Formats: sequence, C-alpha cells, structure tokens
Amino acid sequence: MDNCRHTVTKRKERAKHMRLGVTKTQKGYQFAFANAQEEACKLLLYKKGEKTPELEIPMNRQMGDIYVADVEKINAKNYEYVYQVGEKLALDPYAKGISGKRGFGEAVPTEELRCTFNIAEYNWEDDKHPEIPFSESLIYCTHLRGYTMDKSSKVRAKGTFKGMMEKIPYLVSLGVKQLELMPIYEFEEFPRPKKKRSKYEPEKRAEGLALNYWGYTSGYYFAPKASYAYGKDASKELKDLVKALHKAGIELILEFYFDDTVSPNMIMDCLKFWVEEYHIDGIHINRSAISMKNVVMEPALKATKIFTEYFEQGELLEETDSPKRKHLAEYRDGFLIDARRLLKGEEDVLRTFAEKTRRNPGNYAVVNYMANHNGFTMMDMVSYDEKHNEANKEENRDGSNYNYSWNGGVEGPTKHKAVNTLRAKQLRNAFAMLMFAQGIPLIYGGDEFCNSQQGNNNVYGQDNELSWIQWNTTKAAKDLLEYVKSLIAFRNAHAAFHMPKEAVMADYKSTGIPDLSYHCENAWYGGFEAYRRHLGMMYGAGYAEKNTIYVAYNLHQSEHEFGLPILPKGKEWKLIFNTAEETTQFTPEGVEISKQRMIKLPGRTICVLEGMDHE
Repeated sequence: MDNCRHTVTKRKERAKHMRLGVTKTQKGYQFAFANAQEEACKLLLYKKGEKTPELEIPMNRQMGDIYVADVEKINAKNYEYVYQVGEKLALDPYAKGISGKRGFGEAVPTEELRCTFNIAEYNWEDDKHPEIPFSESLIYCTHLRGYTMDKSSKVRAKGTFKGMMEKIPYLVSLGVKQLELMPIYEFEEFPRPKKKRSKYEPEKRAEGLALNYWGYTSGYYFAPKASYAYGKDASKELKDLVKALHKAGIELILEFYFDDTVSPNMIMDCLKFWVEEYHIDGIHINRSAISMKNVVMEPALKATKIFTEYFEQGELLEETDSPKRKHLAEYRDGFLIDARRLLKGEEDVLRTFAEKTRRNPGNYAVVNYMANHNGFTMMDMVSYDEKHNEANKEENRDGSNYNYSWNGGVEGPTKHKAVNTLRAKQLRNAFAMLMFAQGIPLIYGGDEFCNSQQGNNNVYGQDNELSWIQWNTTKAAKDLLEYVKSLIAFRNAHAAFHMPKEAVMADYKSTGIPDLSYHCENAWYGGFEAYRRHLGMMYGAGYAEKNTIYVAYNLHQSEHEFGLPILPKGKEWKLIFNTAEETTQFTPEGVEISKQRMIKLPGRTICVLEGMDHE
C-alpha cells in the first residue's frame, strides 16, 4: 500500500487545529468524522476501482463526537475512502468529491459510492473577482444542466460546466453581470421518501421515488456534482468555468439549500470553502439553519455577495445608510407578485408597484424578477391562466395555484394573430417594468427568447425537454431577444434606473425638480385610487441624470393621458421608445413630439420620454 502507515490519534496527541473531513498534514492526511452513534468507527481505504478495502483503520473519539485517524505516506491520488459505523457504510459529509455516480438521474446504492481526495493543484493564473457593485448588477439565473442539454443549445458539452463555458459569449452579448446557478454540489437526486404523507398529498409514483432535478435537498455540500462534468474532473472544470466567467467580467453566484439537519458550523465551513477553493463571488442561501447575522458578520465573507429571503434588519445591519461594504441582498417574490398583478390589469396594486419600483435601501440591496425557477416562465405567464402540471404525475395538485398570469384570451399556444401580438407586447412591458425598477434585475434563463414549460410551474422532477431550455429561434423569440438586449443597454446607460441609494422624492439639491416624482392626467399629481393602472414616474435632472427622464406606465386596457411637467428653458420632451410598437426601436437621440402638455398612451403600453436640448 505505497508503504503507507497509519496511526490512531490519541487524545494527548490531538491536532491543534482539528478539521472535519480530510486535512493534509506534514506526514500524510488526517481524517476526522463526526459520529454520534454509540458504535465503533473505522476508516476504509480503497484502491481506485477496487470493491474491497485495502486497509481498515480504527478511529478513536477525540473531541465530543469527532473521531480521528492519521494516515502517513499515502499517495492520495490512488485511493478513495468511506467510513464504517457499526455495520453500516457512511460517506464523509465533508468529502471534496464523490465517485461511483453514473449519469445524472441514475440511482446508485450508497455502498457503491466512494469519497475522493481533492489534491490536484490548480493554476488560477491572474484570476480576480470582478467586484461589481449592486447598483451595476444584473443577474441571470439558470439550471446548469438544463441550460445546455437540449440540442437547440448547439453546444458540444451538453449539460456540463464546459457547456456553460461555451455560452459565456452569449451572456456577455446580453449584458449579464452575474450568473446564478441552482445547486451544483453533489445533491441527492433520489432523496428518501417521507415516513408519513398527508392525506392531501398524492401517492408515491408507481415507478419509484421522484427525481430531484432542481437540487433543493440534502447532499454533499463540499463536492461539485460529478455528473455536471464533461470529463472526469468536476473540480477542475468548475474552476475553469469560474476563471472564464471572471475574464469576461461576470461574477458567479451559487445557490445552497440547507435544511434543519445541517449544523451551523458545517454551513459556515461550506460557504467559506466555496469562496476560498472555487473563487465564487456570491452565495444565495435558499433555506438555512444558521443565523444570517453570523453569515453577514463573518470576516471571510465580507467581500462576498450574500442573498437570502428573510432577515431581521435590526440584527444584521448598522443604523446607517452607508455601510463600509454593501454585500447583503434581499431575494424574494414581492416585486414579481405586484408587477404581474399590474401587468394583467388588476386593481388596487399601483401604489405597491410604485413603492417596489422605487425601493432601493441604502444598507442592503433588493433583487427583482418577473419569473424564476419556481413558477411560470415569462412566456407561460402571458400564455396560461392555469397551471398544467400533469406531467409531474401528481394530478396537477403540486405547484402554486397563484401565478398572477393572463393568457390574453386563449389558453396555451395559438395561431390567433391578435392574441400573439398582445402576448409579445405584454412581454415587452414585463421586461420594461423589470429594467426600470431600482434594485438588481434578475432574468430567468430563456425568458429573453420566449422559453416555455408548456404551462408547468413546478418542473422540479423533470429532466427532459420540459425543463431544459429551448433555444427558440422563431421571429417572435428573435425580436424579444434583441429588445431585451437594447433594454439592458438602455438601463446601463441611464443611472436613473440603478441609483446607489433610494430616491427621497424631494428636491434636496435645489435643482427645481425632485429626484423622483409621480404624475397622472395632471402633472405633479400621482393618483393611486384603486381603479388606476397608469402612472408617470419622473427622475429629475441633476441627480442621477443630466436630463430629466419620464417613464409613463399605462397597464390599463384603455388609452390614458399623462400630464407633462414644463421643462426648463431650452429643453423639450422627446420620445425615446414605447412598447406599443411590434418592433420596438430605441432612439437615443429622441423623436420630437409636439409641444403639448399631455401625451396619450394606448392601452397596455409603457414609454420613456427624455427632456433634451431644443434644436
């Protein structure tokens, strides 16, 4: 066995800095395993490819429930390992890699899996974190496998880290600043069934356990998913991806799901490991058994973007609007709900939409989105009134019943020209609502080119064409994609839509115009009566912009007028773009409108005006 030696560490010889998992020492490797069972614990070392262990090493309790063994003079690249507790085999929760997995979605008995060493040196070259501030961020969220699995993706390494690398030029062309990936660690694809099911839940599928495609379950949090690798080295391929993203000016955000069985110490170890080992730039904690205060205050994570759904502001943030480093962001469905309700024309939602569009806290950021993995895609949002989850084999009872969607008069795909025209317009409106809101816009991958899940709002267990991104190349998809690119570029060029702090709706610089003001039929009056679905939002010159910007939202089915404030001498209103046009064109130089005090907008239309120099 490569002349290796092993020792059982005695309490008096305990390492000064004991770490769970495998730690390289001067003489070899130390193995530390948390064993809460009152049974003997052993380390089993296997030669790669062998079914029986070459060496069984007893482990002694060293501290609490931590058992330790030291192995000297071992050539780690030739070996794999597991632990044995009593008569049962156990994988190392801190393992840096898992071998024995076949392909994604293929169940493998635990006894056939092994833990691997992460010993290979990696050349990061001159890799640097892009360090993009929240005010300049734009997140693109997707499932790593599903993004390139379909043949329409036209990549060679489908469903892998390498496949995602092939799409980096596309992300750059779109204007993406952050790529967010759903779980890419070694999650359990077939989690254990519930011991007791509610009478309201459907019976277990006849063919066995449901596949967990999304990855929101327990797993081996320190190991990149082997089935997401094109070759045999998932760790190297992921690092190659991170390095390539950074060179392209794109940050990587990873999503983690921790249930209540994961210890806070392990969660913290995990987060710091991924930042240190894989150079990731952000962490989205989907659910956590750890205090967010501990995460936010951890010194090693102070330069890492932290995204989470709920937190107690008073416990986490200083009483100031100017923290030394703004790295915490709120990530929840609030904007989606209000924006979708207004988009479909619901009453009594205009005020809350305006508040969320304006919302931009000084000491933390907010993430806004119109669609995400849980729910309808944006295309399905304008194509279906009801969910269609029959393919999930749960009698359409799974998934949310509240999608805040509207099909335009026909359920699902249609050849009806008027309906398709309306849907295209609604998508343009939806993206405009997203991009003109303060905070961080997030695009769910594929929404920019009309990707559909056929009305399924819960594809957590679908690893097929239903959940894979369909790289749509129809004329409607191409038109929307070009529009979104132009809209992103327009947002980037206008600081009014991504200010570093929230507008206070006052003229605190004495420019003559407030930083933000509301308008309706009458200038300087923003009515929020329950029946209203139209509002003008004006961003004053001298704050974020050289010129005054006026965004008119008319999400009512009928035409409405908007009062235009009088501009300073030498300035006049010019139309930059509006969503009423099927092929929306952005006109940076503006199109002259008559010197009227009013502008009329057709139903379900958004337009942008700019107060420019009079020619």
